[in-house]
Amino acid sequence: MEPQLSTILYAEDDQDIRSIVEMTLRNFSDFKLISCNDGREALELAEDITPDMVLLDVMMPNVDGLTVLNRLKELDAYRRVPIVLMTAKVQKHEVEQFKELGATDVIIKPFDPLTLVDRIVDIWNEYHGCS
Repeated sequence: MEPQLSTILYAEDDQDIRSIVEMTLRNFSDFKLISCNDGREALELAEDITPDMVLLDVMMPNVDGLTVLNRLKELDAYRRVPIVLMTAKVQKHEVEQFKELGATDVIIKPFDPLTLVDRIVDIWNEYHGCS
């Protein structure tokens, strides 16, 4: 039986973008979304929960997305959790660099809210080798 995606931990410091993602996932999916204002909050929550997937903004104050990625990858509970970076400032070689650093994939902002759920599901399926 293939694993199901149900809970997503999401960290984004921009309130407008966070609201768009929250509204999109609430209206177009059954995912439980646990939202954080920054990377520090995500790391604090990560001690108590293990979501099925993590979405991280790359550029956040206090603790950035790459630092959160590295710290989560050190935790046994997160070794098999896909971690997806979200960023606006990215070029093709940077996407590859993020993947080499351990990101499962990268969602480039601005993204289309109407296709965000499909994109998340595609990343999940690819990660788990599902078609």
